[in-house]
Amino acid sequence: MDSAQRARAQAFVDLHRAGCLLLPNAWDAGSARLLESVGFPAVATTSAGIAFSFGRPDHDFFTEHGEHGRLDRPTMLRRLHEITDAVRIPVSADLEEGYGPDVQTVATTFALAIDAGAAGGNLEDFTGDRAAPLFEQSHAVDRVRAARAAVAASGEPFVLVGRTDALLVDASLDEAIRRGNAYLAAGADCVFVPGAADATTITTLVRALDGPLNVVMGLSEGALTMAELAELGVRRVTVGGSIARLLYRHLLDAARELAEHGTFTYAATQLAQSTLNEHFTDRP
Repeated sequence: MDSAQRARAQAFVDLHRAGCLLLPNAWDAGSARLLESVGFPAVATTSAGIAFSFGRPDHDFFTEHGEHGRLDRPTMLRRLHEITDAVRIPVSADLEEGYGPDVQTVATTFALAIDAGAAGGNLEDFTGDRAAPLFEQSHAVDRVRAARAAVAASGEPFVLVGRTDALLVDASLDEAIRRGNAYLAAGADCVFVPGAADATTITTLVRALDGPLNVVMGLSEGALTMAELAELGVRRVTVGGSIARLLYRHLLDAARELAEHGTFTYAATQLAQSTLNEHFTDRP
């Protein structure tokens, strides 16, 4: 990590010291630069958006996907590096389950992500296996410890997020809380609980967790605003693959109009090339 990236990483750590941080998710250099251009102080990557950009599925039970399923670690890290090179703001990496179950693989993944310029990263406890969708808790804790050790060995500023997918696989809220607190004790700086989107669940998590809570919005028609989330005590908000999925919705609608009707009305709401050029042009 060079001095400029190190300064960005420290700025990212500092952004987590107070308040409620909105961290939108990018999937390539262009999406990251556009988010930067409207004033966001940092961005995260989305494994979903990156996978879709390669024509691959994301998350789900990836052990069933076969050889054309989830992206491999080198491909994901190359894209991460493209994004960190394209912007002047910190980038947090969606590192999924660390690209392998064992602790050494997790440690290597985080070391490589830091080398690629990441200022933070998520580690989730989802196995991708329908029969046992979450890593056994003690092993999941060891994996968080391995990620923390890799961060410490790097000597770089870094925000480590422990993610539990308990709510996504229909486990209890109590289990999500137990796992979240265990990950914090193992060295996570923040806990991410996807599936928590209503005020009651979020309030329970904020009160029960021993550290900051990250929630993801935009995956459904959740009505809570940033002001309301901050009032509830949420410290970090991401949007996952929702922006990428919105754009793919427009792509699919345009493709169907062309294929089925031979008309071009989709173009009425496109951005002008000059507008995009303005967002992508470097300024002093």
